[in-house]
Amino acid sequence: MKTIQLRPADPERDFGQIAALFNTYNNDQTTTEAGLKEDYAKDKERIIQQGAFDEKGELLGFYWASQSRLEEGRVYADLIVKEEYRHLGVGSFLYADMERTIAATPAKKLRLTVLDTHPEYKAFAEKRGYAERLHLIGMELNLDAFDARPYDELIAKLKSQGFQFTTMEELGNTEEAQYKLYNLNDTAAAETAGGMGEHPWASFEDFQKKVCQSDWYMPSGQMVVIDSATGNWAAMSAITRYQGADYAYNLFTGVEWHYRGRMLAQAVKAQALRYARDILKVHIVRTHHNTLNLPMIHIDRKFGYTVLPGTFVVEKVL
Repeated sequence: MKTIQLRPADPERDFGQIAALFNTYNNDQTTTEAGLKEDYAKDKERIIQQGAFDEKGELLGFYWASQSRLEEGRVYADLIVKEEYRHLGVGSFLYADMERTIAATPAKKLRLTVLDTHPEYKAFAEKRGYAERLHLIGMELNLDAFDARPYDELIAKLKSQGFQFTTMEELGNTEEAQYKLYNLNDTAAAETAGGMGEHPWASFEDFQKKVCQSDWYMPSGQMVVIDSATGNWAAMSAITRYQGADYAYNLFTGVEWHYRGRMLAQAVKAQALRYARDILKVHIVRTHHNTLNLPMIHIDRKFGYTVLPGTFVVEKVL
């Protein structure tokens, strides 16, 4: 067994290794060294991170814990070990340090994310007192087989009923438009089946910082449906292509409660998928869903999405 040295990861020296390990673990390309540096610079005061290195400085594993912006006392954490060093005590060593460090703060709840493809990861957490909070699944659509034409009639029908289909780019991406996008996004997310009423952002300013000012934010990929008669923002679907990724990612599709049941989710998501294919020039779109969000899972299956491996979110009271 290698000698393990624990120390905080250095952004310039180590974040490239951490980004690569994040992507290997999650089987995607969404974490970049630059993005990790940007996030750390913005929220350094909320982040507790530690790397396990060998004597040559090679990263064996790490944990990355962030204090919740929304609920005082809750910490979200990822603990990842390189595959060749799993089951050798590296994870246990890191975890003991993480819990000891976080327990010394005012935090009362620690939430971890573990892959659902490896039962031993969940068992590792449950052995340490964690209980499952939710289960997220990945879903993927091959755009080469996607036919958007059947949705043209639906969109035309909704337009005739007074719904305007537009984007944040067309609306000028103004602060007023961003505020309305925030209200719709935040409310719809909190009311999503299985969402447990949790809000994604602490405030509009938090939304601007985490979404509108992020490098992945594409105003042209933020699809919006507005009720022309009232000016209410009824539905949205946000899509992007992360730097270095060869696929698009559908971040969220939501409908304001009073407008549900009118097929707006399908219509606005069809617009987002068409954008991914025609503008972003990708062949694949991915997304994630809470397994309790059966309505949206049903819609995505109708589009032709297939299920990918997912994650369990587990939590422990410290």
